[in-house]
Amino acid sequence: MQTRRDFVRQAGLSTAVTPFLWNLPSLGFAANAAGPKQRLVVFFTPNGTVPKAFWPESTGDDFTLPPILEPLAAFQDRMLVVRGVNNDIGGEGDGHQRGIGCLLTGDELFAGDLLGGGGTAAGWSRGISIDQEIANFLQADAATRTRFGSLVLGVLVPEKANTWTRLSYAGPNKPLTPIDDPYRLFDKLYGAREGRQKLASILDRVHADFAALGTKLSAEDRRTLDEHAEFVRGMERSLDVQQSEVDHVVPELEQGVRESFANTPKLFRMQNDLLAGALAADFARVATVQFSNSVGNVKMQWLGFGDSHHTLSHKPDRDDDAQKKLITINRYFAEEIARFVDRLASTPEPSGDGTLLDNTTVLWTNELGKGNTHTHKDVPFVLVGGGLGFKTGRSLDLGGVPHNRLLMSLAHAFGHRVETFGKASFCKGGTVGELGAA
Repeated sequence: MQTRRDFVRQAGLSTAVTPFLWNLPSLGFAANAAGPKQRLVVFFTPNGTVPKAFWPESTGDDFTLPPILEPLAAFQDRMLVVRGVNNDIGGEGDGHQRGIGCLLTGDELFAGDLLGGGGTAAGWSRGISIDQEIANFLQADAATRTRFGSLVLGVLVPEKANTWTRLSYAGPNKPLTPIDDPYRLFDKLYGAREGRQKLASILDRVHADFAALGTKLSAEDRRTLDEHAEFVRGMERSLDVQQSEVDHVVPELEQGVRESFANTPKLFRMQNDLLAGALAADFARVATVQFSNSVGNVKMQWLGFGDSHHTLSHKPDRDDDAQKKLITINRYFAEEIARFVDRLASTPEPSGDGTLLDNTTVLWTNELGKGNTHTHKDVPFVLVGGGLGFKTGRSLDLGGVPHNRLLMSLAHAFGHRVETFGKASFCKGGTVGELGAA
């Protein structure tokens, strides 16, 4: 079967046009001919939630969204709120280390030299994370292979690599560093620009190529190409503005310290917009977006207060002021995820198979169930979208199942029939049948 590279060479096009051809069905490449796509995007936010404002009071399909989840109300019929899932892997490390290090791997941490607030000193995870496991599965088949396989993204994630700052793993002892700079992400997706101070549009090099494609594209693919080109132009304009406002996108910080900056909301949205564009272009079908890190001390001044997130999460439940601020913080996360979900819902699949959200499941999770107790019980899991075929429009309480079983369910939904994932003793019972099928 003809590859994209062969097509570009034989058609006399520049290599700059290649990223834009990845997801055009009329060109007949293998990954475009496999029918409806399946995608998974995992959003991580830290420091637990406020249970009374997060969990619906009732289960089933007749439930009311509590304050934190209200921003997702437009998608309630496409949502699964899953309570009763525990990340109780145990082993080395403190609560935050085990929380983030075991969250997507379902496995213990190696012993190491990083001593946290309790427990024993820990190192990296002993296993691969589920996002990378699924990405590897998809990349092994030409019909589902994409340009990057997966994208590991972040917002205000420390460059310093330690157990508290890494969510995704390529394998045992192999943490992956998120791209938390939208300039670097843009370069990865569309090719490096020639200068930071004055960005030259990469589309200038491909205008002639678009015209040369002519009748090789269907009318639908021509529309898709035009929309994606305009999206990239818009992102370049946004990057231009952002670059003129600050000397660097993510300010340099003291080692291990997280501070809030007024441009953080813009950075979060830029990352999410770039990711949505990448999904539309079929650059990847699996992604993670990590906001800050476990024990994240971001001061969200744009919400009207300067308290650090982690400090607030340790305040007792009787501290009404802290509770209100934590609800505001978590509601902010829900608002940004809802904005991303809406972007997917309003973007048609180039193949004509509904929208991006019809074929994408967005999963929002956390390393803790509650910050001031460091509990790994009732870890938040909220799923939105139709990508994995689960029966949505429901609130579930699974009664305390190991989260390994939910991770296995994600893999099985892609057709990857793993018998265990992570620590095998936590996989008894197999996948979570209660998730159902659409």
